[in-house]
Amino acid sequence: MEVAMKPNIHPDYRTVIFHDTAADVYFKVGSTIKTERTVEFEGQNYPYVTLDVSSHSHPFYTGKQKNHSQEGNVARFNKRFGNFVQTREEK
Repeated sequence: MEVAMKPNIHPDYRTVIFHDTAADVYFKVGSTIKTERTVEFEGQNYPYVTLDVSSHSHPFYTGKQKNHSQEGNVARFNKRFGNFVQTREEK
């Protein structure tokens, strides 16, 4: 049994070029995003969307994330509340 989709209610699925401006990288991906901009990519015109961040520029994916030391916060907590916690556990 074949189920037919309702006509004229689904978004237009097409190939779109996404441009990560932070890393200057282009992605060719199927998408339903709406845009009036176009760009020539690999000899053809495609709809064009710019991105501020993607997996090529986000610090989590590039491995360039900043690791903030938590030792300062832990030491400050223990200095303020360490004696209270120890005395509660001893009782």
